[in-house]
Amino acid sequence: MRSFMVALRTSLFLMILCGLLYPLATTAVAQALFHKQAEGSLVIQNEKVQGSELLAQGFKGPEWFHPRASAAKYDPTASAATNAAVASNEYVKTVKDNVNQLKKGNGNIGHTIPSDLVTTSGSGFDPDLSPEAAKAQVPRIAKALSVSENRLQGLINEHTKGRSFGVFGEPRVNVLELNMALQQLK
Repeated sequence: MRSFMVALRTSLFLMILCGLLYPLATTAVAQALFHKQAEGSLVIQNEKVQGSELLAQGFKGPEWFHPRASAAKYDPTASAATNAAVASNEYVKTVKDNVNQLKKGNGNIGHTIPSDLVTTSGSGFDPDLSPEAAKAQVPRIAKALSVSENRLQGLINEHTKGRSFGVFGEPRVNVLELNMALQQLK
């Protein structure tokens, strides 16, 4: 009986420490030091939440920059990759379908198609595109909005972020921020 009581007290202590006090402490520190990130890195415009810097969302229509394809159909509760092997028939068919859809929607996109326009990211929610992938969509958007391609190219250049710390990753463009800037052009 004594061993049972020691085990029960230890379990209760650890449940309170690890299940209540530690989460409350880490939440308090996150809110104090990294408030924007702790709240989901929300993008707010005119006092209205437009989305998150960290999650891709689908934009439909020829007048918008389109993000990477999402295996989860941009549903944040269903984060998922395709898990299809690069050499599998399923993967090859999906990429071919994406290439055909891209050519159909963008007209003459050229011989070199940026891979991030026709493949999904690991999480299915990558909010960024390569500058090349954004620039490949310029002719379609320029035509839909009657805006010069040079103005759209400049918009992409303004919103291109370099490598993190000058070393990590690749240059990228956040699609939500780019589309918000595009909305102000209208």
